[in-house]
Amino acid sequence: MERPVTKSAMNPSLSVESHSIPLSDGNRIPIIGLGTYGDPRKTPKGTAYESVKIAIDVGYRHFDCALVYYNEHEVGQAIREKIADGTVKREDIFYCGKLWGTFHPPELVRHALERTLKESGMDYVDLYIIEFPVAFKPGDVFYPKDENEKIVFYNNDLCATWEALEACKDAGLTKSLGVSNFNRRQLELILNKPGLKYKPVSNQVECHPYFSQPKLLDFCRQNDIVIVGYSPLGTSRDASWVNLKSPPLLEDTVLVSIGEKYNKSPAQVSLRFNIQRGVVVIPKSFSPQRIRDNFQIFDFSLTDDEMDAIEKLNKNVRFVELLMWRDHPEYPFHDDY
Repeated sequence: MERPVTKSAMNPSLSVESHSIPLSDGNRIPIIGLGTYGDPRKTPKGTAYESVKIAIDVGYRHFDCALVYYNEHEVGQAIREKIADGTVKREDIFYCGKLWGTFHPPELVRHALERTLKESGMDYVDLYIIEFPVAFKPGDVFYPKDENEKIVFYNNDLCATWEALEACKDAGLTKSLGVSNFNRRQLELILNKPGLKYKPVSNQVECHPYFSQPKLLDFCRQNDIVIVGYSPLGTSRDASWVNLKSPPLLEDTVLVSIGEKYNKSPAQVSLRFNIQRGVVVIPKSFSPQRIRDNFQIFDFSLTDDEMDAIEKLNKNVRFVELLMWRDHPEYPFHDDY
């Protein structure tokens, strides 16, 4: 008797050695990556460098970076050293860079990507994405403010910015193009753009069991767009930019009990849930032990019933609301999805 296809068999071949999934442009993306964000005011110098070296030794090949993290030089140095010592080749590594909101005018897009290449010491990035659809006053001050300490917005044309990204791909500066924090309307704006040359291959959004994005995930699947889930374990409890109405994800009793069955942590169960849905996860950690633990998700799989139980945890409440930017016309989170 044939075994029915289960949700847990959606990615049956994922393993420590081989865990990339296809993108619509023919390239591939590793389904787990290391997030590298760290508050530049609080993170000791060298932290990202050491963490990336450890992660490569563990088996990570995907690194999620951004100019505005102020550590692309450290990430790039760690990768270059691991290439030099023979641990990996450049083509083994998947490097994601991001276009920050002060570089949305088309004439600034290539300049921003070239800054990322210079900082990281790379000849190209594997994926370049619009970090957020909201734009700020152009220039080299990442958070431009007026005399009242309010951020100064810029009314951007997302389609014009996208065309400038397409030119960067044509120039060989990036292999793939994507977006981040785009809602359905904004994705459709790009997908329906007259003369579209390259469609977005990915949309990086908050995604975890308490905010599992079922509607957006369904829309993106229909359009061959991979969801990359940031904050896949919830996020830091920083009241200055995070919604604290949602309780800590990793204390959820459902995740705890499923984890006990497999001798796994709630974090590992949460990550496994997403990769079984075809969602790429980029947990951020600078803790060597957590970097190792987060990668140990290929030696078990969740049953259909367990997947359903975790899906039912969805509260549809964001941790990362970024309300300080909600007055911009392209603020994406006013829409249902």
